[in-house]
Amino acid sequence: MFVISRIESMMYEVTFDPVQRKGKIVANISIIDEADLKSVLGIIRQAVHSGLSVSPYIRIFRSGEKIGGVKIEKGKTGIATACSITIDGVLLKSGIPVKPKFGGVVEIHDGSPLRFTDILTYDSTTIDPLEVLMSQELTSVTEMVNTGSGKILANLREAPMAARDKIEQILDSLVGAGFSCILEVGEPNTDILGVQVGRDKLGIAVIGGTNPMALVQENGIDINTQEMSILLDIEEMSHIDEVK
Repeated sequence: MFVISRIESMMYEVTFDPVQRKGKIVANISIIDEADLKSVLGIIRQAVHSGLSVSPYIRIFRSGEKIGGVKIEKGKTGIATACSITIDGVLLKSGIPVKPKFGGVVEIHDGSPLRFTDILTYDSTTIDPLEVLMSQELTSVTEMVNTGSGKILANLREAPMAARDKIEQILDSLVGAGFSCILEVGEPNTDILGVQVGRDKLGIAVIGGTNPMALVQENGIDINTQEMSILLDIEEMSHIDEVK
């Protein structure tokens, strides 16, 4: 199955309402050694406070618990974090036919996104692009956190330019609900971060949900992340600052 098929299926299942702050979101699952949990939570917290996560909400799965039918092994801990495909699901449920295009690496300079330097399209791969790019160690999230410049994971989707006002309204409500991961909204029929968009379309670049995991990896901690793993009710998750 190409990744785009899995994305479209999960988009349809999203029920999250950013105004009510209720419903199901798409989540990524990361498995770490139980002994690393305190350090990993500190790093994720750092990523969240630096604006490099999709949302501040996480859920921890302890040894013996199940995630989507998979049991957490002894000595391991699972961490669920928000996936950016949640944004597409919310837009879709609002009647906007959004089309996820690709995942990639974006170069940031002094806090401003410049361009995509590497991309993998969703309709040409069976492996999630951000998983692949993270495994290739193409990011410099640590540098981004420390200096405001670096390379982070992001993805792009297209939407009809006629829906721009409604898109901005929905994105504002998502930001209000803690999903402050919108990197840039392009102008109609105009390139976004060096990438061309389709006719009568606009591009929406969103920070990738695996940036906190890339930061963990850059700190030398083993972490196994699977994007778009499950759907989780937002009310079953906790703000990273409330997790000990």
